[in-house]
Amino acid sequence: MAFDTLMVFAGVYPDLASAEADYDRVKELHTQEGLLDAYDAAVIHRRDDGKVKITRKHETPTRVGGVLGGGAGLATGLVVALFPFAAVGGGLLAATSAGGAILGAVAGHAAAGMSRNDLKELGESLDSGEAGLVVVGVMDMEARIEESMRRSEKLQKKRLEADVEALERDAHDAVGS
Repeated sequence: MAFDTLMVFAGVYPDLASAEADYDRVKELHTQEGLLDAYDAAVIHRRDDGKVKITRKHETPTRVGGVLGGGAGLATGLVVALFPFAAVGGGLLAATSAGGAILGAVAGHAAAGMSRNDLKELGESLDSGEAGLVVVGVMDMEARIEESMRRSEKLQKKRLEADVEALERDAHDAVGS
């Protein structure tokens, strides 16, 4: 098995603009380092009706979502595992049933890569703000990602064990390839 140990960062923000500003900082950090394929990120916004919507996302182009065109990386998968309506509200299921199948596979693997307690803590943390930023990155960038998310009112870090080969296999199976 080809397990990758990644870090999940979940930042809670008082407003969408702050979350998006830190999203841009994380993206700029990875651009400067030439590591655009080393992270996934998703900005979420809690609407007035209480439902969560993904407003921006970056998916690693070399992982399953980018390769198969599903547009779902581990950060988006975690958001959907925590807030299932985000898939509908963010238009992630509208394109194709294959995209939905890939999203389901990624969400399942993202959730399985963490303990139930860690997932619960992340969900409860993100529930407390108007907006959030979820970043899944390589461990080598941990301190720098954390620094890039400085506008957050609360920041949680958790480890995620991802079986990349199984994820790719399940995503391919989901689309019938």
